[in-house]
Amino acid sequence: MMRYEDNSGQLGFDALLRQADDSNRQRAFERETAHLPGGMDEALPFFRSLLEKHDEAMRSADTERVFTLREEARKLALRLNDGKPGILAGENAPACVLERLTAAASGEIPLWGQAGEFVIDAAGTRAHIEMDGIFGIGCSVSFWPGFAARCVDAGKPFISETGYRSFLGLHADAIDGMTPDSFTRAVLETYAVRDLKGRLVAVDRKFLSSDA
Repeated sequence: MMRYEDNSGQLGFDALLRQADDSNRQRAFERETAHLPGGMDEALPFFRSLLEKHDEAMRSADTERVFTLREEARKLALRLNDGKPGILAGENAPACVLERLTAAASGEIPLWGQAGEFVIDAAGTRAHIEMDGIFGIGCSVSFWPGFAARCVDAGKPFISETGYRSFLGLHADAIDGMTPDSFTRAVLETYAVRDLKGRLVAVDRKFLSSDA
């Protein structure tokens, strides 16, 4: 490729091309996201509405709609981040702020795509569920969001000897009418039957805490 840079520090031809490419990408991104809010105050109600639509799509097993809305959420976070990556880079990153400020109240069953935590009875045990939101790991490729299950009753059998088990990248057919609590309950019960042969395990004492 032809290169040129004189002693005055002018940009070479390849650098000018890169600069033009960057400018074109930025203009394309701005056109693509022009309908989205550009500030957090406007973004929060927009995002809450998006979560409601995503919940409806999940409950009706509308896979195409689900992934369209998740992509819309990603573009919203990118727009709030001036089109730059790092939307989940820290607690003040746009996606993290959106998720935190729209999370379900503790103990409430969240909407699909809404971060939340709640307790369920499943497979003969109680589990504290920490549900991933719409920006969760794997949500761009897996219909079902990930979640983590923690032991609630210290000293009682659980699905893991550590008192903790995460479920990420769950690939299964979309099911009409499924809710976050019914989904997590079904996953735990299936895991207990299939992987534990129907037998829960004792939680190792070293993993038990006084507030478990």
